[in-house]
Order: sequence, then structure tokens, then C-alpha cells
Amino acid sequence: MTSIDLNADLGEGFGRWRLTDDERLLSVVTSANVACGFHAGDPATMRRVCELAAERGVVIGAQVSYRDLAGFGRRAMDVPPAELAAEVAYQIGALEVFARAAGSRVAYVKPHGALYNRVVHDAEQAAAVVEGVLIADGGLPVLGLPGSRLLELAAQAGLRAVTEAFADRAYTDAGTLVPRGQDGAVVTDPEAVVERSVELARSGQVTARSGARIGVRARSLCVHGDTPGAVELARRVRDRLEASGVRVESFV
Repeated sequence: MTSIDLNADLGEGFGRWRLTDDERLLSVVTSANVACGFHAGDPATMRRVCELAAERGVVIGAQVSYRDLAGFGRRAMDVPPAELAAEVAYQIGALEVFARAAGSRVAYVKPHGALYNRVVHDAEQAAAVVEGVLIADGGLPVLGLPGSRLLELAAQAGLRAVTEAFADRAYTDAGTLVPRGQDGAVVTDPEAVVERSVELARSGQVTARSGARIGVRARSLCVHGDTPGAVELARRVRDRLEASGVRVESFV
């Protein structure tokens, strides 16, 4: 039977402000990308999400980012490699404290936003992320875009490279994500998102924005938690996957 992991970005709040419905999303997803304080999240939020994830058997991942609270980690930045490696390790370590206190552990690492897109092509920044993972825990899998420099360098360093696809993001013909600032970058039709999810899981293909069919082989599927109706959409995606004969389970 075909299987796929279902992940979502969680803990994306700060202080009294909350963006994601963490409690309800944790009843749907199999992996939680928890914000570690650099693009969103704070200690209390990280602790709460880790406790909820541990209670529900959801795997915890560290979602590391550039230090950019004001821009939600989506602004391009040039961070010196040594500094970036240290900041990645710092974020993983902070989340690990709360994961272990909840009886779980950090089981993988996924970059967020501008950093995620940067390490698709930028070998220097990708190597810094890998170095940060090695500093924090030399055995953590790394989640990223198929064909990215990040996954290439992670594999070379002996880390498990896990490929990821996005049901609600538009793709270029090259298999990269259409930048969020461009029209049509986010797929907003719920039924289209659901259909793309099944297509990605079963065939490893998706229709790019140009209309071309491209291959996107992925072990994990991301459903964004910060979109309107995210919980209901994630539930529809999971239900349709399972109805189509796809087993939804963590890659860890």
C-alpha cells in the first residue's frame, strides 16, 4: 500500500497572538513542524505544542528559520554561514528541551519560509543548515524539496534526506515552488488541494502552473496551518487519501 506522511506548520504564534489551530490540527496530521522562536513561536507555545503532540502520538519536528519575527521568516536574508549554523542548532536545541519534557523528542528538521526556498539552490546556506543539524544532533532527518541542495548535502553528510510536496502551493516546470509574491502561488480551491494531494501521493506527479505535468516524488505532504479553514481542509485531505488507498503515517 502507498503511504505518505502528513505534516503541518504549528506553534506559529507569539505571546497572546495565535495563528494556527494547533490542538485541532494535531488530531489530523502525523508530523508537526513546530516553530522554534525565530519566525514565530515562544517558549510557552513550544511547550504547549510539544505536550499536545506527545499526547496524540504526533512526531515533532523543528521548523528552523532566519531570525525574522517581523517578517514571519519570509524575507530574504544574507546570514553568514557560521552564524546560520549556530542559529539552526540553537533552535533545534530549544525545541528538544520541551519535546523531551513532554516525553517525546525532536525527530526531524525542516527549514521555513525564505530559508526553505534559499537552500533549494544556495549550497552555502544549505551547508550551514546541515552543519547546524549536525551540531544539535548528528542523526536527525532533514525534510525539504526534492532535488534541493539541502537534501543533497544532508545525504552527503550521512543524514536521512526526506522529500516533501505541497498540496496547496503552485509549482514551476522545474519542480520548485512559485514565489508567494506571484499570482497563483497558493492554491485556494479546497477541492483542487484535495485532488492534488491524492495525485502527489499515488502518482508522484502534479500539474505545474504552466499546465505541464512534472514529477514530485515525496515521502511527506505539507498542508499549511495558517490558511483559512486549515483544519477542515487537512481533514478532507487525510480522508480522501485514506479513501484512495493511501496509508497516512509518519516517515520516522
